[in-house]
Amino acid sequence: MEIRYTLNDIANVAETLLSLCETKIILLYGNMGVGKTTLVKRIAEQLGVSNSISSPTYSIVNEHTTKEGLLYHFDLYRINNIEELYDFGIEDYLYTNNWIIIEWPEIAEPLLPDAYNTICISEISETQRLLKLITKE
Repeated sequence: MEIRYTLNDIANVAETLLSLCETKIILLYGNMGVGKTTLVKRIAEQLGVSNSISSPTYSIVNEHTTKEGLLYHFDLYRINNIEELYDFGIEDYLYTNNWIIIEWPEIAEPLLPDAYNTICISEISETQRLLKLITKE
């Protein structure tokens, strides 16, 4: 599925995505500055997160309380090897029934469960983005 959107549409995009996701694991791909964290903020709002969402670039993972459980927001940009993922216990997060959103997920791909959602965001113009959602079951 593909969605073209602007920043004004992003709340509706987040709501649509949540209705289409087959699992609670979302891998978020896109270049630096394309709006990954902005989308995560809107998804978190749709899930009922009331606290501020920021990129967990230095903490690696931020935990947020939702209406139905937890949301784990990962940013793996600074992770250099798979051993670092094991060091902070990523597998303990991946096999819960909580929402998980991973920015820069490439290094974690070998550890993922069989089913997850992939979202790729690309820039069409300065104000418009193209989002592609692929569900792997």
